Amino acid sequence: MKKLQILLVEDNEGDILLTTEALETMQIANEISVVKTGNEAIDYMTQSGDYTQIDLPDLVLLDINLPIKNGFEVLSAIRAHEKSKHIPVIILTTSSSISDQSVSNRLKANLFITKPSELNNYEQVVSMIEKFWMDFNRDR
Repeated sequence: MKKLQILLVEDNEGDILLTTEALETMQIANEISVVKTGNEAIDYMTQSGDYTQIDLPDLVLLDINLPIKNGFEVLSAIRAHEKSKHIPVIILTTSSSISDQSVSNRLKANLFITKPSELNNYEQVVSMIEKFWMDFNRDR
């Protein structure tokens, strides 16, 4: 069975480590690629710059607070690009702001998850991602 290809867009090293370790516990086999800036994420998702030879991911986990271009700008670029506009994007951020959630919804993020402050709560994040992925594929 093909592994779920996940692109993690995150600039914080601690959050990268926590998220990748949590994703390793998923029941769904996955492979994770990481980019750390909004510009890199846009290049990755539009297969330009250093990323012309990559395959697009099956799922994007996107932080809002990124250097250069923020997560909303990245999400807008993903939705505007023909090849990537149908790829599910989960906002995974420290923000719990209602306005951030509203903007995410307006830009057609598939799910908004606030990162837990406790390491052991990351298993809830993994459960939410797994449930989303199974539901998403069931509906296809």
